[in-house]
Amino acid sequence: MNSEIAKEPAVPNLTQDQITKITEAVFMHSVDESISCDVIFVFGGTHAGHWTRTIAAYRLGLGKQIVVTGRCSWVSLQQARENQVPESHVIRQHLIEAGIPSDVIYVESKSVNTLENVLFAKEVFDFTSTRSILMVCKSHVAGRQYRTLKKHLHPDVVYMPALFDTVYKNVEINRQNWAETEIGRSRVYGEYLRICKYGDRGDIEMLEERLRI
Repeated sequence: MNSEIAKEPAVPNLTQDQITKITEAVFMHSVDESISCDVIFVFGGTHAGHWTRTIAAYRLGLGKQIVVTGRCSWVSLQQARENQVPESHVIRQHLIEAGIPSDVIYVESKSVNTLENVLFAKEVFDFTSTRSILMVCKSHVAGRQYRTLKKHLHPDVVYMPALFDTVYKNVEINRQNWAETEIGRSRVYGEYLRICKYGDRGDIEMLEERLRI
């Protein structure tokens, strides 16, 4: 599941109904911070939100064990030097510096995409008895990452998203404003295309309803 779809594809004219349905497919609503989960699952990345959101969640008691994933993105892999520090190691270091005990942190450092984040995480952590997961991820990729977890872990697992918004070209992209800017529309539409393509391929859970665009 490498970068087969452009990060910023061309976007067709979208109706308000299509925008609403894309929003529901791509984004999720953030976590109810009174509910504790069995595990905090951190998708790989270099944005500070990956560790700041995890640290905040752990301090709130939203999970007692943390699974951190990621070597680097597929694009970064093509440009990487052999001695590049994996993203998961950077995140882990920030967690430890924040006072989180190292023995509650499980690290997967081989993956270069979301599918591998999940598959390789199963090699370092036993999810057999896990029934609830707090997933830490960017808000505009939450739908795809949720569907990846749901496809490959126990069907009874409940997922709670702990989201953070991101900025591209000085524009913040979030659930409320993505359709208002060119970069927001392109980034989010690209995510929608990935959800469709990877669902068709069997890498993630398929959308129940597909838009006609």
